[in-house]
Amino acid sequence: TNKIPGVILGNTYRNNSSPLYAQKDSAIVCFNGYFTLDFGATDADGDSLVYSFCEGLIGGSSSPTGSQPNPPSNPPYSTVTYLAPYSGSEPLGSLVSINSNTGLISGFAPGVVGDYVVAVCANEYRNGVLIGITKKEIHVKVANCQSATPDAGPDDKTCNGFTFTFSNQTTTPFVSYLWTFGDGNSSVNPTPTHTYADTGRYLLKLKATNAGGCQDSSTKLVYVFPGFIPAIKVVGSCVQAPIKFFDSTVTAYGFVDTWKWNFGDPNTLADTARSKDTAWLYPSATNYTVTLISTNSKGCVDTVSRSISVRDKPIITLPFKDTLICTIDTLKLIANSSGNFTWTPNYNIINANTSNPSVYPKDTTTYVITVNDDGCINKDSIIVNTLEFIKVDAGLDSGICRTDTFRLNPKSFALSYLWTASTGETVAPEKYPLVKPLAYTRYYVKANLGKCQDRDSVDIKVAPYPQVNGTNVNPICFGNKIQLSATIVGSNFSWSPTNSLLNFNTLTPIAGPSKTTAYIITATDTVGCPKPVSDTIVVEVIPIVSVYAGKDTSVVRNQPLQLFALTNGIAGNRFLWTPNIALNNDTIFNPIATLNISADSIKYKVRVTRPEGCFGEDEIVVRIFNTAPEIFVPTAFTPNGDRKNDILKPICVGIVRLEFFRIYNRWGQLLFETKEFEKGWDGTIGGTQQQSGTYVFVAQGIDYSGKVVFRKGTTVLIR
Repeated sequence: TNKIPGVILGNTYRNNSSPLYAQKDSAIVCFNGYFTLDFGATDADGDSLVYSFCEGLIGGSSSPTGSQPNPPSNPPYSTVTYLAPYSGSEPLGSLVSINSNTGLISGFAPGVVGDYVVAVCANEYRNGVLIGITKKEIHVKVANCQSATPDAGPDDKTCNGFTFTFSNQTTTPFVSYLWTFGDGNSSVNPTPTHTYADTGRYLLKLKATNAGGCQDSSTKLVYVFPGFIPAIKVVGSCVQAPIKFFDSTVTAYGFVDTWKWNFGDPNTLADTARSKDTAWLYPSATNYTVTLISTNSKGCVDTVSRSISVRDKPIITLPFKDTLICTIDTLKLIANSSGNFTWTPNYNIINANTSNPSVYPKDTTTYVITVNDDGCINKDSIIVNTLEFIKVDAGLDSGICRTDTFRLNPKSFALSYLWTASTGETVAPEKYPLVKPLAYTRYYVKANLGKCQDRDSVDIKVAPYPQVNGTNVNPICFGNKIQLSATIVGSNFSWSPTNSLLNFNTLTPIAGPSKTTAYIITATDTVGCPKPVSDTIVVEVIPIVSVYAGKDTSVVRNQPLQLFALTNGIAGNRFLWTPNIALNNDTIFNPIATLNISADSIKYKVRVTRPEGCFGEDEIVVRIFNTAPEIFVPTAFTPNGDRKNDILKPICVGIVRLEFFRIYNRWGQLLFETKEFEKGWDGTIGGTQQQSGTYVFVAQGIDYSGKVVFRKGTTVLIR
């Protein structure tokens, strides 16, 4: 609504544009939460606007919780009834106020949810006279939600591109986002990336909604002015004169308007300047870092640094210090430096006061360059050697093996070389090229020193590599021999090693190694390719097959005897016991023999054969007693070290387990005890020999049928 006056103090204000409020939807704020609402307006006439809360018009029931205003058709309208403590001047309570200059409403929302009628009057003044009042009303919904206050962040500027990535700068969780980039484009991505199509200043807005439905927005400016590149140009390097610095900053938009130099002089704090171009006299010759901070009229700011070397004399860079020319040629000398140039001697030289004069000496001459850079002086020199003609020697003819490479090695003072090959092979234009001839080839070289030239050639013969091929052989058993065989293409051959070879000077020697051995045959060719070529034949030697059939033993007739063959063989071994008399199976490693033969002993032989055919053998003698199971103990023994009857031990016949064998002296003292069949007493106690005399033995064992056999008696120790 508007209140438009007629004549005020005799003045009429017919020509007036009323203030225009920004169009906004009804607002939602969170109860007890901080919020802001912009009720600012614009006036086309530039009149002064003063904002204040005022009374809302009737149309609803009351405020808060009133409905949308719906006034009668004809004014005047009555004001809304406000429920205490709310009023037209405090429509949202005492904690919410309006800025009279900007129209910005801010504060903490009421703690009671509902609809609140908020009316704002913009009082329009011209020359201090109130000429109109424009009122705008909206309903503010106070909701039960958390505060929704997004933050788009500070203003963005780019001086080197068009692309930005935006994000909400607060930690408040939101369920939806709406970014408007100010160029007609928008995004609902929480962290959108946007590329502007053109330069300019854009108003970016972020509108966010939280889980309770509360919304708020945040804005910032985005400046897009790429193409700003700061740069420094340096002139001079002498410590005796100021170094000149020039701003070389490039800006595609606007213009460079400020400069801040720092010359990096640690000896003073005054080494700065604000002008576009400047200079600085350094106190000593060393390295310094110069920094320039420049800005442009579009707000771009950037920094560039450059390291400079301040020297006590100019730097002179020469591409060469010693060279050779033909006396009919002219050579251009090149010197990279800054300052004034002087070359001496002034002998056969053109443009002696430049950095790149031309010289044509007839004799070897040393040209000296002098550079003067603002009083800093340096000198250097170039020796120009001369020849009246040039010679080239392509080298001696040679031979190589086919597929090998060969480096040509001419002798000459020339500076450039051009090679060709009789076979059409491409050869690098250098002094020592690497070639790979596959057939006889003649290489031609043309050597140049300026306009002086010479030619020569070299022949390279090519021979194939010798060939050798050894035939693989099968493994052999230890102690056996095998014939080797090989073929060669070459003039000579040799075998290695030869200590286990017969006829090693032939291609079919006989090998008899004691262990697996690799025999190498090497072929050579003394005709054209002297490089040796080798092949290897591996002779695998199967180790000795060790077999142990056990110690000789004794049994009684019809006693089952378990035989057992131990071997170092591998899986797949074959066993054969001979003779196969009284055996339950003669082809296993552990047959059982039940002897009921007339002989008093039998000798069994067991053969163990590996899958390759290698075998080993062992024997065991079984004595057969016609007695019942018995423990025999000799009546005397002679422990004198002659290895005859030195040990007193029981002879167990038909006994499968010896429970004990004990020796006592005549005083009943136990001298020896064992449970092992082959173990006995040597006539000592603790290393002390016992005297000759009679000793008592007791023995007990279990026979093959499970019966106990006990024996007791005496034996005589004889020394």
